[in-house]
Amino acid sequence: MTAGLANPVLIDPFQRRIDYLRVSVTDRCDLRCTYCLPKGFKDYEEPANWLSHDEMARLIGLFVGLGVGKVRLTGGEPLLRRHIDVLAGRIAALPGLRDLSLSSNGTQLARHAAALKAAGVKRLNISLDTLDSHCFQRITGSDCLDRVLAGLEAAKAVGFSPIKLNMVVQAGVNEREVERMVEFSIQHGFVLRLIEPMPIGATGQAARGIDLTRLGSELARRFALLPALAGQGAGPARYWQTADGAMSLGVITPMSQHFCAACNRVRLGVDGTLYLCLGQEDRVPLGELLRSGADDDTLRETIRAAIARKPERHEFDTRPGKIVRFMAQTGG
Repeated sequence: MTAGLANPVLIDPFQRRIDYLRVSVTDRCDLRCTYCLPKGFKDYEEPANWLSHDEMARLIGLFVGLGVGKVRLTGGEPLLRRHIDVLAGRIAALPGLRDLSLSSNGTQLARHAAALKAAGVKRLNISLDTLDSHCFQRITGSDCLDRVLAGLEAAKAVGFSPIKLNMVVQAGVNEREVERMVEFSIQHGFVLRLIEPMPIGATGQAARGIDLTRLGSELARRFALLPALAGQGAGPARYWQTADGAMSLGVITPMSQHFCAACNRVRLGVDGTLYLCLGQEDRVPLGELLRSGADDDTLRETIRAAIARKPERHEFDTRPGKIVRFMAQTGG
C-alpha cells in the first residue's frame, strides 16, 4: 500500500490515490438546514467520545505521514469547537501537509477569521444558499444572514482568497436565487459552487434537487463565463470563470453526474470513526483503537487496511434511502 517509507502513498482497490482527509471536529451546529439536520435534533455524539485536540493531531499526523497532503476541518460547525485555531495551528505545522482548509456556515466567522488565518488555514468554504433573509431563515431555521455576510467581509479583510461559497440548490426553495448569487460572487470575487442535495439521512432524502450539469452550462452562457481548469482544492466541481479570472462558478453533481471515479478522500468523524465513502456504511473505529492503547504502527496498518477496502462509489441514485445517518454526523 505504500511506495516506500520515503514516499508513502495510499492507493485504494480502484487505483485512486487517497490524499485528502476531511475531519469533523464537532457534530454540533447552530443552524438546522433543511437538507442536513431536522428541527429539534439532539442525538449528538457525547462530548466524552469526541477526540481531544491531541488525539486528532495524532491521527491526522499519521494520515499525513502516509501521503495525505490536504486536510479540511469540518463539522457540524467547526467554529463551535473551542480553541479551533490552536488545533489548526498544530495541523498546519505537520511536515508534508500542503493544504489546510476549513468549511463553515459563517455565523461565527467574523470573530475567528483573523485567528484562523494566523494559524495557517489557507482556504475557506462557506455555506450560503441564498441572499434573501426570508429564504435564509426558511432553509437554516435562523435569522442570521447578516452575521454570515459579516463573516465573509472579515475573511476578505484578513486576506483569505479565494473564498468559496457552497450553495445547495433545492427545487422550489432557492433555485430562483442562483442568478443573484452569481452576481454577488462576481461583485466580490468569490468562487460559487452549486451543489445537488444528497440523500443522506431523512432530511437529505426529502430535499429535491435540480440537474446542475445543465444549469451550470446555462449560467456560463448567460454570464459569459469561460471553461476553467480545476484549481487547488477544486475536488469534484466542474468550473467556469469570468474573462479576468476574478470569479469562478462550479457545479458539484453527485446525482446527475457522479464523480466517484476521481474520489481522493476519506472522512474522520469527531469520535475518530473513519468513513470510507459518504454514500456507504463502510467505517473503521480508529478513535476506539487509539483509546484502547494502539501504537502508531498499529494505527497506520489499520488505516492502510481500511483504504484497501474503500468502496468504488456511492449508490445515491440506485438506493437513495440507504444512508440514515445525517450529514453533520459524518462530517461535511
